Amino acid sequence: MNKQFDLIVWDWDGTLADSAGMITHAIVTAAEQVGLPALDPKAARNIIGLGLRESIHALFGDIPDHKAQALATQYSANYYAGEQAIPLFEGAKETIIELNKRGFKLAVATGKGRRGLNLALQHCGLGNYFHTTRTMDECFSKPHPQMLEEIMDVCVATPERTLMIGDTSYDLQMAKNASVPAAAVTFGAQSHEKLSGYNSIAMFHQFNELSEWLLAK
Repeated sequence: MNKQFDLIVWDWDGTLADSAGMITHAIVTAAEQVGLPALDPKAARNIIGLGLRESIHALFGDIPDHKAQALATQYSANYYAGEQAIPLFEGAKETIIELNKRGFKLAVATGKGRRGLNLALQHCGLGNYFHTTRTMDECFSKPHPQMLEEIMDVCVATPERTLMIGDTSYDLQMAKNASVPAAAVTFGAQSHEKLSGYNSIAMFHQFNELSEWLLAK
């Protein structure tokens, strides 16, 4: 990729971190633990990228507040129990370091909470390579454009010189809402079929394909 972008914004789960399977298991198990109807794992996987409150509403609709809170609490317990074991996709760390070395501004826009993202960045050792990050407890949930708008403001970048990379329709719609070009990846939460209608400028099925494109001179 020639340096047509100044700022590259990454989703975290399913884009840099290979966490989709663990997230799906955490929410499916939590629903069972609090006595909610059994969840189809495919449906649970498709809401990855939303904030937790929005995810619960998408999966169960208007359930009583105490049930929603119990589900959120149990999901968080399940997730944090396995969080330290979540790896980055092979080559992701090296790609971020090299992009930083080449002068790109890098950022994260994620449906994770601040605590979870900070722990993930500490665990993988990439915290110093991102200029700024935004999480679901600081901004409106994707696909609202607030995360991208705030990131562009901090990084002094224009929409046409910004690239959003994500694995869900929420990432791609957020980019569209912010007038930002997007690249889609299908190795995370959602399939090629789910992502194909969002006019991304490129689509990648393996992380190494994405890395080669980003680092091509």
